[in-house]
Amino acid sequence: MMRLVSGSVWVLLAGVTAIVPLEAQERLRDYPRYQTPERPDYAAEIAALRGPIQLPPPPVDWATLGHHRSSPPDYLGELMPRVQTSPLDLPPPPVGHPPAVVRGLYLNAWVFSSSRFSDLLRLADSTEINTFVIDVKDDTGYLTYRSSVPVAVGIGANDRLRVSDTRQRLAQLQARGIHPVARIVVAKDPLLARRKPEWAIHDTQGGLWRDQLGAAWVDAYQDSVWIYAADLAREAVVLGFAEIQFDYLRFPDEPRWRLERAVFPGKRAGESQRAAVRRNVALMRERTADLGVPFTLDLFGLTTSADGDLGIGQTWEDLAPLADVVLPMVYPSHYRRGAYGIEHPNASPYATVRRALEDGLKKNARLAGAPKIRPYLQAFSIFRVRYTPEEIRAQIRATEELGLTDWVLWNARGVYPAAALRPGRSGAPTVGSPQAAGLSGRMP
Repeated sequence: MMRLVSGSVWVLLAGVTAIVPLEAQERLRDYPRYQTPERPDYAAEIAALRGPIQLPPPPVDWATLGHHRSSPPDYLGELMPRVQTSPLDLPPPPVGHPPAVVRGLYLNAWVFSSSRFSDLLRLADSTEINTFVIDVKDDTGYLTYRSSVPVAVGIGANDRLRVSDTRQRLAQLQARGIHPVARIVVAKDPLLARRKPEWAIHDTQGGLWRDQLGAAWVDAYQDSVWIYAADLAREAVVLGFAEIQFDYLRFPDEPRWRLERAVFPGKRAGESQRAAVRRNVALMRERTADLGVPFTLDLFGLTTSADGDLGIGQTWEDLAPLADVVLPMVYPSHYRRGAYGIEHPNASPYATVRRALEDGLKKNARLAGAPKIRPYLQAFSIFRVRYTPEEIRAQIRATEELGLTDWVLWNARGVYPAAALRPGRSGAPTVGSPQAAGLSGRMP
């Protein structure tokens, strides 16, 4: 309410009476009703600021206020749009497809079941590692997890289980985009040999034939041995493994005098060891073809260069065409002095691996439908030669300089130095990039 009284205005606002002079009354009429026609967008104004806002210093006793944070809140940071600065995690490849570039670690059953598994997960999270090769059946014949394959149940292969939560551990790998590979040892299975002696190598002097370490071997002529391995592979894929890898695809590598006492009950008339290995690897391929996952084979490193079957029935020319990926074990410690003209191969990791893989690439070039080459590299010390990150990295460099993008490190204790690996999973070639001109290998 307003009232004129002798040159002044009485103003009643919210129950409070004030006197406004007439000259001030004239100025009040000139003020606009609002400051601007629209409400200001304070958040947009703050976001448009180029430099940081200079906030006044906090009170001296700010840090002593127990119910407050120890530092002033970042209101600007809360209002600004959040920008992701960490590297983007690419989704894992579809089931049955390996990463475009495989950089892996080998884990035996004990490593997979222990706290070291968590250590290796953290290592993979921070380095280029994207693949774990995990023992499903090792050279003892016992299984890592409980199997329902009838032969495994019948021979007691479940009696020494190492892992009770395999599905959960595989789920951890999948969540991190780590490619899980099931490794299955075939012909060196002392448990199967003891429990099914009709599938084993016999001794001319009676009983089972044994190698220099006292281990019994199954008869690689016997197709039931290979069918058992294929059945385990099928189960592994159902469980969550995305690739199957077979090892010990051969006869024993023992001195001639010891092998002369070996009797092979499953041998077919006129069939050589080499023919038997090829026939049975082809049988495993046939029995797992519908799984839709890579079929991969571990081979002696010497197969990249040898002309014959090394006395064990294993040749590159026979087995490579059957595989999607071959993994020659080109450990420098496994080459005798003077190999490739190298005085001490174990002390020359770069030269040894490069020469071995060069020969493998030459053999691949002569094959129709050649597989991809993914070498096993040495990450362990032996024969008084210490392998540091430098020696491991030298092997990786030798591999990649030849145009091969894939590799797997082997250490039976599961100890792998981060210093030997590149940080993060970036820098990998795009999907479908060739390994080398004309030598790219067949993908599943």
